[in-house]
Amino acid sequence: MKSTLQWLARQTWFQVLFWTLVLIGAWEAGATLVEMTKRMPANIMPHLYQILQAAFSGQEVSGGMTATQVVLKASAATLGRAFLGFLLGALAGYMLAFLMKLSGVIEKMIFPYLMLIQLIPVLGLAPIILAITGNINSSRLVIAAILSFYPVATNTLAGFKSVEKDKYDLMATYAAKKRNMFLKVLIPQSIPYFFTGLKVAAPMAVTASILVDTLQGDGGLGCILSQALKHAMSIYVFWLIVFFSAFVGIFSSILIHWVELLVTPGVVVNLLRKLSIGKEAGAYGRKNEKVQKKKKYPSSVV
Repeated sequence: MKSTLQWLARQTWFQVLFWTLVLIGAWEAGATLVEMTKRMPANIMPHLYQILQAAFSGQEVSGGMTATQVVLKASAATLGRAFLGFLLGALAGYMLAFLMKLSGVIEKMIFPYLMLIQLIPVLGLAPIILAITGNINSSRLVIAAILSFYPVATNTLAGFKSVEKDKYDLMATYAAKKRNMFLKVLIPQSIPYFFTGLKVAAPMAVTASILVDTLQGDGGLGCILSQALKHAMSIYVFWLIVFFSAFVGIFSSILIHWVELLVTPGVVVNLLRKLSIGKEAGAYGRKNEKVQKKKKYPSSVV
């Protein structure tokens, strides 16, 4: 039994299922507690089944559209800006890390101050960017790019710096040019770190786009979220946006992980190796359990 539990604890699907059930239980407990306090409708935390009912309900909530249609229509603009800002930020972050690796002077001048940008709250940064660009749509792209480029730049630079000294010595032995050093050693070494930065940056770009949408109404998710919170439409639209945003953030990281598996064969090999090790450990645990049972309950001799 113990070996089976240990085997289950190592399985990704079991971990996801366990924490999903924990979160559902915590949510329902909180919803029940809020329901018992009989607060005003503005403060109601609905049960999960009520949110699901609102998602599949055909009742119109705004402009002849259902709650799900309102959320999906608003998400098109927000996610489109988040995606463009994410691409710009990822490209800028990688190029900045490349320049910092090329020149120690650039790294000393720029790297210590990169974190200062991240310390400024998004809602405080948005008016500054808007004043500079003079266009609300451009400012949204810039803010999403700013929040995306920092994790990409820092993780990629860490990847460049993770190259062992032996590899430098080997390339120097072959009299390799600096260009070959980057193409054959540094860039391949930085790819896993680069994707780690992308996994962090993608949800941040979505969050930035939603937050900035709350500043000016044009039908984005942030705008609709504010209207639903103020009861300009069904409060369930607010909760649908919350869950939809969480799903998009999680799915974006998973999608980037899939892309990483496609472009880095070594990751696939390591994953298969872990799976095989997990299967062997599970088989060993089951075999060991059978042996222990035989020792504990030996068959009677007639």
